[in-house]
Amino acid sequence: MPESGRKIRVAVDAMGGDYAPGEVVKGAVYAAQQSDVEIILTGPLSVLKEELAKYGASNHLPIRCVEATESIGEGESPAAAIRHKPNSSLVVATKLVKTGEADALVSAGSSGATAVSAVAYLGMVEGIDRPTVGGPLGSFAPGVLLIDLGANVDCKPSQFLSFAVAGTVFARKFLNIENPTVALLSVGAEEGKGNEAVREAYELLKNSRLNFIGNIEGSEVLSGKANVIVCDGFVGNVLFKFYESIAEHALLWVKRKLRKQPLLWSMVKLLFNKVFPVTKMVKEGEGKGAGMLWGVNGVVRIAHGASKAVPIASAIIAARNAVEADIVGCLKTELAKFSVENVCPLTERR
Repeated sequence: MPESGRKIRVAVDAMGGDYAPGEVVKGAVYAAQQSDVEIILTGPLSVLKEELAKYGASNHLPIRCVEATESIGEGESPAAAIRHKPNSSLVVATKLVKTGEADALVSAGSSGATAVSAVAYLGMVEGIDRPTVGGPLGSFAPGVLLIDLGANVDCKPSQFLSFAVAGTVFARKFLNIENPTVALLSVGAEEGKGNEAVREAYELLKNSRLNFIGNIEGSEVLSGKANVIVCDGFVGNVLFKFYESIAEHALLWVKRKLRKQPLLWSMVKLLFNKVFPVTKMVKEGEGKGAGMLWGVNGVVRIAHGASKAVPIASAIIAARNAVEADIVGCLKTELAKFSVENVCPLTERR
């Protein structure tokens, strides 16, 4: 938590993302205008100053720049890039959090590189092996979040438990659910269903302090039966991307059905964009902690690579709010409950 009386400081990787640095800098300006936050942009100073000059009002905003002469491309090996590019905008921004010059990190660059940089320089919270990413589904299921969304493709049983702990803190802090229900996504509701890792994870979750309600199937994801749905990153990423694609495909389906009635199609399209809730899914998640990297010893927010100014601003504000909510401290407190009484392991015995 920052000292009382000063602004929360968010370091932003200005060179990360499909539309960097232009849209990232614009997003930083928007965030500084909308929220009580100080923003530190990392990248080549000449480039950043040129971008900021486009916004005259930015001279009076709490935005400053820190030199970073390199950048990391989406196609680069995350580990190699972090090791061989110590002056990249991402690494410089991460180090600002490590040294206490910033309270949080935001990047729309390579998710893998962001995770590697965060683990390398900030370290992991005790009791968690790997970082995880979770996100609320919003719209059709406003009180439901899915975790992991792709950070961990192959998971050990203990990692499912750490995901559930992180998800519980997430739901309390961002969804305002006091005692969130936790379920394990599987191929059947009965205990004993699923692969070996899921079956072993079931036992750990059943014996935990969490509000575990058992397995749920894919057909129950949107039911609201569980507030925190736990799965490995392979399943979570596929499911979440399918969910995000529903709006576009539903609109195309309606268009095909009404192709011989252009006037009716125009009316339906207007109503669809205003009313159909799936069209708002991605935006709704931005302000509710979506893309937060859980488990690292610091607040790290990974924005979508295709983010433009408004989503970038939302990510910065979400990171600022996460610091204010002390999500890292809350996660440590929750994990300590397991460690003190040794209810069940959170990391694999070595």
